Amino acid sequence: MKQLPIPPVSTALKDREEVAERLLRVSLRRSFDPERDVDWDAPFVAGKWFWPPELVSLYDTPIWREMDEERRQRLAQVESGALASIGIWFEVVVMQLLLRHIYDRPVTSGHVRYALTEIADECRHSTMFARFLAKSGTPVYPISPFTQNLTRVFKSCSTTACSLIFTLLCEEVIDWMQRLTFPDERVQPLVREVTRIHVVEEARHVHYAREELRRQMAEAGRWELRLTRTVTGELGRAFARSFVNPEVYPGCGIDRQRALAQSRASEHRREVLRRSARRLVVFLEDVGAFDPRARRLWCAAGLR
Repeated sequence: MKQLPIPPVSTALKDREEVAERLLRVSLRRSFDPERDVDWDAPFVAGKWFWPPELVSLYDTPIWREMDEERRQRLAQVESGALASIGIWFEVVVMQLLLRHIYDRPVTSGHVRYALTEIADECRHSTMFARFLAKSGTPVYPISPFTQNLTRVFKSCSTTACSLIFTLLCEEVIDWMQRLTFPDERVQPLVREVTRIHVVEEARHVHYAREELRRQMAEAGRWELRLTRTVTGELGRAFARSFVNPEVYPGCGIDRQRALAQSRASEHRREVLRRSARRLVVFLEDVGAFDPRARRLWCAAGLR
């Protein structure tokens, strides 16, 4: 896994309307309709992976070395389905957070128009993931009831800054993995096409969220900064726990507790998570979203 250099983070605040108008122009040029732009009728290719093996949670663990190629590919297939499941949940939460963000803003502004455009993107992504799940035949692994109910409170009460950090955490970690997936010729063509579409459209979502978070942090008072830093730490811990549903292991005939222990102890897995979050960590440090406790929680979660 080649690690690309991280460009320096700009500290200048950009005009909100200029950012939105530029993103609207890009959206007009580079948007997809998965119902028409993905070949859903094409059969899966025998022997191809559903997810790069290096990104599978048990890669290079003792369990992985005990498995034959067929079982490894099955685990990769089930984990790709689990990621699609959590992706739909995430997109639904983001859409609600965006609607809260623009609820009392000028409806004719470019900033609001772009948020509505992004919501339309996320709707298509959700239906795309759902269709992939149906075609792949993998089980649907819902988020845990505890996380589901905790998020119900979060999406109703969070500040804009906390909402944007949640958005960026989920988008940037998965985006890093998908950027390794869609060019990988070992991977199923359908998976490559789904991840390519998601990467192209999420790039502008990330830009929108980063610019708005920079503005929110620059304008925040002392209490809001303290709250944001506290929530940042908790989001890292919750994300790491939810990223791979532990039920994928018994679903593949693997002992759940043994698999969890080996995945959490895997230095390779921790390196994957660190790399996937590296750009985001640099950005969040730059805008002041970390305090010492948040850094410790992200380190414990393997994200830094």
